[in-house]
Amino acid sequence: MFVSGFSIIRNALKFDYPIKEAILSILPICDEFIISVGNSEDETLDYIKTIKSDKLKIVESVWNDNLREGGRVLAEETNKAKKLISNNSDWVFYIQADEILHEKYHEKIRSVMIENLNNEKVDGILFNYKHFYGSYDYIGESNRWYRKEIRIIRNNKNIYSYGDAQGFRKDKNQKLNVIDSGCEIYHYGWVKHPKYQQEKQLNFNKMWHSDEWIKNNIARADEFDYSQIDSLELFIGTHPKVIQERINMLNWKFEHDISIKKYSNKEKIQRIIEKIFKTRIGEYKNYNLIK
Repeated sequence: MFVSGFSIIRNALKFDYPIKEAILSILPICDEFIISVGNSEDETLDYIKTIKSDKLKIVESVWNDNLREGGRVLAEETNKAKKLISNNSDWVFYIQADEILHEKYHEKIRSVMIENLNNEKVDGILFNYKHFYGSYDYIGESNRWYRKEIRIIRNNKNIYSYGDAQGFRKDKNQKLNVIDSGCEIYHYGWVKHPKYQQEKQLNFNKMWHSDEWIKNNIARADEFDYSQIDSLELFIGTHPKVIQERINMLNWKFEHDISIKKYSNKEKIQRIIEKIFKTRIGEYKNYNLIK
């Protein structure tokens, strides 16, 4: 079994992306890793080159900044990187620049890939998500956070990055048929110094919206206000070893009263229904789960 990993990155240092940790978190279960480095305003390329591994293949790319609708440029860059995967690869592990796989899942993930290697009904493998917010001590608890997404796909040319590169589809916009790995991806995109988070929000929204929309909808401030979150819970568990150094270097303070729940009226109704029927009404699912 041959496993390829891949990701894309741009301005990793400017916006404090843990891309190095993301790569290292899945590198042990990959036979190769393609990292596409976009034209950056910082030393991202040199930073990526500090990763010492024969598995790593670095390519450079120029992003089309005119694609400012729905995050399409992210999917375009993801698809460009995917095309560089080795032809003999069986599975492809996609990791985003702020996502990390805990080392405790390495053996289980390999087992799932081996068990389904010859099952052509399986297009991809699904992961659960923990979304950290504000600091490494809190995770998002409300319905605004997606709970699952595809991160491993079969090496099939008909499978492509979909929408804003959050997930994948195949052929004529069909959802992938997937199995659930039972493993988790730790998402750290909302854990940055408030200064970096504010800059990231301004930059990131340029991939979705016009300058006018950003002017009217993104607050002008020196630092991001983490206090406006609707609902959080405390994280109980251990973080991946690869991110421990970042945790030790935490240089801001964020505390939150987890008893405060600012659910919308819609979510209050959804939660009542979910409690009774054990299903989340209206949840976005970009996949077909094989039972």
